[in-house]
Amino acid sequence: MFQTGGLIVFYGLLAQTMAQFEGLPVPLDQTLPLNVNPALPLSPIGLAGSLTNALSNGLLSGGLLGILENLPLLDILKPGGGISGGLLGGLLGKVTSVIPGLNNIIDIKVTDPQLLELGLVQSPDGHRLYVTIPLGIKLQVNTPLVGASLLRLAVKLNITAEILAVRDKQERIHLVLGDCIHSPGSLQISLLHGLGPLPIQGLLDSLTGILNKVLPELVQGNVCPLVNEVLSGLDITLVHDIVNMLIHGLQFVIKV
Repeated sequence: MFQTGGLIVFYGLLAQTMAQFEGLPVPLDQTLPLNVNPALPLSPIGLAGSLTNALSNGLLSGGLLGILENLPLLDILKPGGGISGGLLGGLLGKVTSVIPGLNNIIDIKVTDPQLLELGLVQSPDGHRLYVTIPLGIKLQVNTPLVGASLLRLAVKLNITAEILAVRDKQERIHLVLGDCIHSPGSLQISLLHGLGPLPIQGLLDSLTGILNKVLPELVQGNVCPLVNEVLSGLDITLVHDIVNMLIHGLQFVIKV
């Protein structure tokens, strides 16, 4: 009888003790070891891919293709334009020797704008990202006197955007756009079509020289503000995950 009562008292005390410890944190030595750094996401490649997809979709939905198609290229190139009084006069001089009266009716039209696959690189210290934005357009040089395009060119140009994690005065951390520039040497111009009787090579060389001077900064000035706008509108969960990685310098962009 005494033994039975003792067992009842013992189990009663045990149940009371267990109830008191319910809800208390489990001691660290009873769990898996905790990392000093935040845990990596299940798929770093997935996180990087989510960022490039979000940026790509944001650029397209934000009107990137329309921005490229409406670049004020002719306004800058024509006589009286924004660069040294216009650079088109020198170009026209090479063509008017073959087709008199061509001045003031030449036209350069942007067609077929494209956003190609974005590239993503993380800095060696892990605190910054560099997004490569490859763009493609076609340029058509027209004149009604000929009844067809003088030249048709394919143009490719990369914009490189730096992404940083910055802490504001309220101790909140955001993704912000750092440098946004055209990648030096990335401009590629190739001839798709040229009208036979004209001095195509001389015309092409002159136009290429002009485009090398004006096109990179023109594209940069019109595209980078959109990149900043897209970056500020990214999904908050995605931003939080990327900020967490950048602040701690954790590599999540896999080099291939």
